[in-house]
Amino acid sequence: MRFLIAPDKFKGSMSAAEAARQIALGIREAVPGAEVDLLPLSDGGEGLSEVLCGGGKGAFMETTVTGPLGKPVKARWGISSSGKKAIIEMAAASGLSLLTEQERNPAVTTTFGTGQLIRAALDQGCSELIIGIGGSASNDGGVGMAQALGASFKDNRGNEIGYGGAELIRLSRIDLSNLDPRLEKVVVQAACDVKNPLTGKQGASLVYGPQKGADLETALFLDRALTHLAAVVKRELQIDLEQIPGGGAAGGLGAGLSAFLNAELTPGIDLVLDALNFDQYLQGCSLVITGEGSLDSQSLQGKTPVGVAARAAACSVPVISLAGRISGPLHLFHEAGIAACFALADGPLSLDESIRRAPELLKNKTAELMRLWITAH
Repeated sequence: MRFLIAPDKFKGSMSAAEAARQIALGIREAVPGAEVDLLPLSDGGEGLSEVLCGGGKGAFMETTVTGPLGKPVKARWGISSSGKKAIIEMAAASGLSLLTEQERNPAVTTTFGTGQLIRAALDQGCSELIIGIGGSASNDGGVGMAQALGASFKDNRGNEIGYGGAELIRLSRIDLSNLDPRLEKVVVQAACDVKNPLTGKQGASLVYGPQKGADLETALFLDRALTHLAAVVKRELQIDLEQIPGGGAAGGLGAGLSAFLNAELTPGIDLVLDALNFDQYLQGCSLVITGEGSLDSQSLQGKTPVGVAARAAACSVPVISLAGRISGPLHLFHEAGIAACFALADGPLSLDESIRRAPELLKNKTAELMRLWITAH
């Protein structure tokens, strides 16, 4: 029997690579002679550069950029072995993980540092950019990113607007004439892990604003600010941001990348699966084990376990998903192609204990599942 191990990270406890190793240990504990392929994955959030450039597939760079609150941060990004493709995680420059819980405030956080990473990649001569846009702290529609690359966003007095989603409400004019000219010859792909529109009840501000520190009043205001941005972009650039699937990803960075850099928004998991030749691993495979920290309603919007299940179903390979926690009706995950879902906990556990014990729990749960699998086969 051959098993394919293809998890995402378990946020806060394990990288995708570490999760894959623990699953492999569990399989080999129960089935010592099993043939196992490890293929750590990402759907566009943190860990994308490691998945696509680690293990000798490329190299890593580090650039000091403007963090989400304007303070300098050191951001890591990847570059392919050919030197032509850059793998950028917006979370490394503009991510929620860079802030304490008290610092979270999408009204003032910026994507300026993400634009600086793009410029750094251009300086290295990269002609293709893959930008993972999961894990954002921002809600500025990608305006900060574009400002870092030379675009201008002015208020009705001719002054440049400042950082943050709240500043968008002041926007009057957009000037892209000084945008870095090298971008005209660069292919940009944005790896999205959600399909949300820019605004509205399912938009960036109302769905994701609260986890970035916004109360309801602030989230509603930020939604109005993004709606205003969309109106100005439509008037100035003849681009309808409201019609871009995934435009609400990363606080509207998806829409901004599309409008200002002509980026293609691609489901992150599909982009990664294609880059790693995932379908080849399915040939002769008996079972795929995937997983992530939380299996919930957002998982159904295109995150790793559901993306893996869709690919595996085309080859009639069953998929089991493990998760730190599972939220939502299980039948929705089954309908998405996941044969069975299992949470890691072996009893009542606090969140801190669950995170601390996650590697052990993942290995042990896998081993028990494998014993059941072998009994059934």
